[in-house]
Amino acid sequence: MSENHIRNVVEAALLAAGKSLPVADLAQLFDEDGRPEKPQIVAALQQLESDYADRGIELKETASGWRIQIKQGFGREVSRLWPERPQRYSRALLETVALVAYRQPITRAEIESVRGVAVNPNIIKTLMERDWVRVVGHRDVPGHPELLGTTRGFLDYFGLRSIEELPPLAELKAMADLNPQLTLPVAGDLEAGESADGGDAVDTAAPVVEPAPSDDEPVYVADRTEA
Repeated sequence: MSENHIRNVVEAALLAAGKSLPVADLAQLFDEDGRPEKPQIVAALQQLESDYADRGIELKETASGWRIQIKQGFGREVSRLWPERPQRYSRALLETVALVAYRQPITRAEIESVRGVAVNPNIIKTLMERDWVRVVGHRDVPGHPELLGTTRGFLDYFGLRSIEELPPLAELKAMADLNPQLTLPVAGDLEAGESADGGDAVDTAAPVVEPAPSDDEPVYVADRTEA
């Protein structure tokens, strides 16, 4: 089987999937009697990554595998394909998920201690429904409170391979600057919409990679008013 054919199959699959695919799943696309080895699949991915260097799309590795996505610089124009309002989240929700990501495992009480306000139950519910946060254990103290941690879904959404790829807190101005990634995602500022959980909405419709601070208030500083 030629390298060109392997590369074309991998490219077509990633475009059709609209999500991250691991190398093992890409290998299963080929007939068993001519299935390429893992190094051949990886080589095809590396070649595609190089081929896209000067194009409007890029190949991105996340926690779940590889995906093709729109480059951040073209997000504003491409976003006009979807005139409807994007999903937006309150600062309270973004502060909460930031605390879980950077201080996990963490309890709700510890989140409240840092933010200075009670955590709205709907915020944790929303984060769990989006598969960004899950219960990873219980603190060995009276009451055995739940310990919260991030999920693989969180890493995929924000375009990260591991939690170690999160930028240092000192570099963050707002959680929205993490530029989360959606299916065949696009970046840029989309039209403002209503927050999914209440509070001041923050746009999260642009892809991850480099923070571009636009707010003087760090996400880990409380607003003092909960959504």
